[in-house]
Amino acid sequence: MSHTNDTLEIAAAGLAAQRARMRIISENIANAQSVSSEPGGDPYRRQVPVFDAELDKYTGLNLVQMNEVHEDQSDFQLRYEPGHPAADLEGYVKYPNVQTLVEMMDMREAMRTYEANLNMIDNTRRMMERTLDLLRR
Repeated sequence: MSHTNDTLEIAAAGLAAQRARMRIISENIANAQSVSSEPGGDPYRRQVPVFDAELDKYTGLNLVQMNEVHEDQSDFQLRYEPGHPAADLEGYVKYPNVQTLVEMMDMREAMRTYEANLNMIDNTRRMMERTLDLLRR
């Protein structure tokens, strides 16, 4: 039964990691059009989750975890909008370095990975139920 528990622990860690990833992606999408409140200031900067495998001392398993969130250092988008309150002296407004299409693709991948972990838990549960049914006979 310990292998079954290991499977459940690994899948649960995967669920938690993908849930955290989806939260970061949602924040990026929500702030895709945010600009600075001061002229020429920097807007929201895209966040990128960083995953690591860490040894769980209780189970002895290497489990995936999101330990850090880095800021994407790519360039901001510049738009010429001289009347905008956030425009710099040359009339340009800095918009976040968030590309909504990229974020939506990342969200789709995170959702599929989340679903795969759910399926792993469901399949493990069904195998446990079948094993118990065989033992009862």
